[in-house]
Amino acid sequence: MSETASAETIDPRVLRDCCGKFATGVTVITTRTAEGTHGMTVSAFMSVSLDPPLVSISLNRQSKTLGKIREAGCYAVNILTREMKPHALHFAGSHDNTLTNLFEERYGLPTLRGAAAILVADVVREIEAGDHVLVLGHVRELDHAAYALPLLFHAGQFGDLAKGPTA
Repeated sequence: MSETASAETIDPRVLRDCCGKFATGVTVITTRTAEGTHGMTVSAFMSVSLDPPLVSISLNRQSKTLGKIREAGCYAVNILTREMKPHALHFAGSHDNTLTNLFEERYGLPTLRGAAAILVADVVREIEAGDHVLVLGHVRELDHAAYALPLLFHAGQFGDLAKGPTA
């Protein structure tokens, strides 16, 4: 029924599966450099502090997006609605050429049209954390749709609050 492991024998896949039991929202992190607009699907996002307003994202050290955010010094967190599963897949590497006119300029950064919420943050600190880097951002702008329902990620599948796994 269950898999158990001690600290000396934690398998990364088992840890990932275990953490996957925690349902999270789905975001696309966007930024802009001289090379253009960049985006990446990220579920490791959290609010850190209300005063001052701080959020954090967790990115793999090898992530190209981490380098882009370092270069730009800022990023936007686009919290996806349950209808935005194609966007999540697109920015996770399964490019979808049917998605067009994705971005709108807001608060000096590219943001996703139709997102449930947008937070624009300036990088204030990076925290090395194993094979990832936590990027702490000071929120300078935000907006949200009052009644938007979120896209969720749980146990390796997308879903929503009302229906469970999405098609």
